[in-house]
Amino acid sequence: MANVFERLGVRTAINAVGPSTRLSGGIMPAEVADAMREASQYCVDMAELQARASQIISELTGAEAGYVTSGAAAGLLLGTAACVTGLDPVKMNRLPDTRGLRRRVIIPRSHRNFYDHAIRTVGVELVEVGIADRYSGAGVRDTEAWEIAAAIDADTAAVVYVASATSLPPLAAVVAAAHAADVPVLVDAAAQLPPAANLRRFIELGADLVAFSGGKAIRGPQASGFLCGRRDLIAAVALQHLDLDIYWELWDPPASLIDRRQLPGAPHHGVGRPCKVGKEEVVGLLTALQRFAHEDPDARRARWVALMEALVAASHGVAHAQLELIADPKRAEVPLVRLQLDEQGAGFDALELVRRLRDGTPAIHANPAQAAAGVVLFGPISLQPGEPEQVGARLRQLLGAVSPS
Repeated sequence: MANVFERLGVRTAINAVGPSTRLSGGIMPAEVADAMREASQYCVDMAELQARASQIISELTGAEAGYVTSGAAAGLLLGTAACVTGLDPVKMNRLPDTRGLRRRVIIPRSHRNFYDHAIRTVGVELVEVGIADRYSGAGVRDTEAWEIAAAIDADTAAVVYVASATSLPPLAAVVAAAHAADVPVLVDAAAQLPPAANLRRFIELGADLVAFSGGKAIRGPQASGFLCGRRDLIAAVALQHLDLDIYWELWDPPASLIDRRQLPGAPHHGVGRPCKVGKEEVVGLLTALQRFAHEDPDARRARWVALMEALVAASHGVAHAQLELIADPKRAEVPLVRLQLDEQGAGFDALELVRRLRDGTPAIHANPAQAAAGVVLFGPISLQPGEPEQVGARLRQLLGAVSPS
């Protein structure tokens, strides 16, 4: 029987890249999909649902509060808006007009990326600090905490920190510099799960808000994410995201999410209103997050390693390529397969191999991030059983096999 995409006339694909939004993310566990379907059959007050989500996220992250967003980028937008306005509905109503408001957001130059467009959407000025000498090959240094401290002034709304295994300066030093000037730190941790310990790590290091993706290793809805952090900032997030088309006299949000006694009135629909999250996404994200947090990490990793081992086995004897399983957690948190292509022997380069994999039937998507070095990468998070064998078979078809001696 044809699946829903076949009925729509859309090709399905084998995703050996990972939970990339461009490739529609990953595969949700049946438990998550079932929870979303069940949620779709009821109506709830979204403020009440987000208040309960806040409690669950708080329990799992150690933060004061939490909030479900329509992805990590939406979390950056909402978090930045909260840092600019605080709980002032007058300021909220003005965004993205930030004239006269604290509108400078500081970021280490080496942390700049395409996703910080979400931050700039709020109307702030993104201020780059430092020089990433280590990336240019001219030296070993990067932005340092004292440079961030020196850049902070009375107009600074926040410091943004993009977390990765190689991010510098250390987050704790950045937090110390920012907090000395009473400036909050917003961490972009979109892809920093696993390990599950990172759910708490950034908060424990002093971050005021942390944005995570829900559609990557958590395996929640692709259009989901969550923020965790300070209660007052989460309240400001909620105020700039929720539908507030309601009489003040009838508006009674849970005080654990929004304490209306702190407000002169409700703001208009906020700058984050286009980042709508449905009840289905909230329930799906919470289900996936709890499942991820409580899953045995060794069992999760063993499942991923088994998929990568199957890919290597299915590719045994392929010509013009060497495949290496990288399963040491010190080298890669998520195991992967690294294919080094003999481009001269194959007659085409690594980027062309990625294209030929994609253009076949079924379409197979591989990671071209290191194609300039003749390397193609394969990851397990979005693969299903049986698919690694199809990848191996296609590689043998495209590259041929070594003749037995």
